Amino acid sequence: MGAAPRTARVELTEPAAALLRRLAGQHGPLMFHQSGGCCDGSAPMCYPRGEFRVGARDVLLGVLDDDTPFWMSADQFAYWQHTHLTVDVVPGRGSGFSIEAPEGVRFLIRSRLLTDAELARIDAEPPPPTGADQEP
Repeated sequence: MGAAPRTARVELTEPAAALLRRLAGQHGPLMFHQSGGCCDGSAPMCYPRGEFRVGARDVLLGVLDDDTPFWMSADQFAYWQHTHLTVDVVPGRGSGFSIEAPEGVRFLIRSRLLTDAELARIDAEPPPPTGADQEP
């Protein structure tokens, strides 16, 4: 019997999942990184996997659509650790280097506070993996 699945901290809307699958078909395996930095604000950046180097303190919030890791900077995670994130897609170009920009759309985050039950489950789980846990 395997370990119980972790409490979901991030998910995709169906339009975002469809776009992600299409982009992965064009560019190969992808990843998200959420930094909260000055260039991308609160927009998640989507990159071909391996083209963005995850930092040792970055937190792996989850894996989307069974194959796309969603990373967040440690500083941003400190602010958003009590929040459930939903990646959505909307028309328009964002300011950043995310792979969907040429499509005329942009990924964005919709959020809600985690429920008391979700927080209790998360407190009972090991901490989420970080970049330091990844193989070089």
